[in-house]
Amino acid sequence: MDYHLLGLILSFLFSGTKVLAGYPIWWSLALGQQYSSLGSQPILCGSIPGLVPKQLRFCRNYIEIMPSVAEGVKLGIQECQHQFRGRRWNCTTIDDSLAIFGPVLDKATRESAFVHAIASAGVAFAVTRSCAEGTSTICGCDSHHKGPPGEGWKWGGCSEDADFGVLVSREFADARENRPDARSAMNRHNNEAGRTTILDHMHLKCKCHGLSGSCEVKTCWWAQPDFRAIGDYLKDKYDSASEMVVEKHRESRGWVETLRAKYALFKPPTERDLVYYENSPNFCEPNPETGSFGTRDRTCNVTSHGIDGCDLLCCGRGHNTRTEKRKEKCHCIFHWCCYVSCQECIRVYDVHTCK
Repeated sequence: MDYHLLGLILSFLFSGTKVLAGYPIWWSLALGQQYSSLGSQPILCGSIPGLVPKQLRFCRNYIEIMPSVAEGVKLGIQECQHQFRGRRWNCTTIDDSLAIFGPVLDKATRESAFVHAIASAGVAFAVTRSCAEGTSTICGCDSHHKGPPGEGWKWGGCSEDADFGVLVSREFADARENRPDARSAMNRHNNEAGRTTILDHMHLKCKCHGLSGSCEVKTCWWAQPDFRAIGDYLKDKYDSASEMVVEKHRESRGWVETLRAKYALFKPPTERDLVYYENSPNFCEPNPETGSFGTRDRTCNVTSHGIDGCDLLCCGRGHNTRTEKRKEKCHCIFHWCCYVSCQECIRVYDVHTCK
């Protein structure tokens, strides 16, 4: 992994220097000069601004897995951008900004809920995978098999220790969420929903052994799914997220804010559901205050009636159409043995963009 990129992602993950409405966002991005030389230096926990004491101690005790933590955040961002590629809000990141998503995460919206969940899941996933690959001396395979072997197979291989990955994610992502306010309660809930998704999707992966693939012996181990399956699941949870209301209670430590489902007739959210308590902007027009980039010039699908269609994505403003020539391989022929030769063709496509 590029260690300069690692430095940027780590600062994005940990910095608490940007405070919005009195709330420190754990993935604020500080692009200081101190990161310009990270490509040739080891990670120094003390040089990362904004670490709370718990994060600093964890970073120093488990420095080996910090690259995996950073890789997990990167994975979460990439999955967010894939899942929302056809939406009005497409999980756009901002270069040269203190906040990598801009003001869009200031509000306690569905979008904030999803970003917290997918980033926390990404950290758990990447750390778990890294441990199974043997890149760290402080973690490894899960030696506690879940249940006896089944008929026709036995335990083998390297079971991925998702419990350890979830622990790392929980220790880091939740370290800042100790305030007695509604936003901390929301973030803790959504962080845990993302991590629970990893545990719920663990499955048996098997390999056959024997002459000519006869599968005389089959060994199996516990494995994580592809991260795309995690993203798909959390995207469904985003679409069905539960709207909450904030309640204040007087306790011995002072006023504490908690969340309650807004609509009593609906089934209350479980630990696997995403929650939010502020409405999202429509993201149709540019608005620097909300972090909306608008949808002008976005490519839309003229044949779709969904959110990626030109009617909805363009917010009723209409769309422009232009033709675009693209070079593509065509008339490919397989030659024995063994290569493929292709011609190059020019094809014309209609491209539709929002007005």
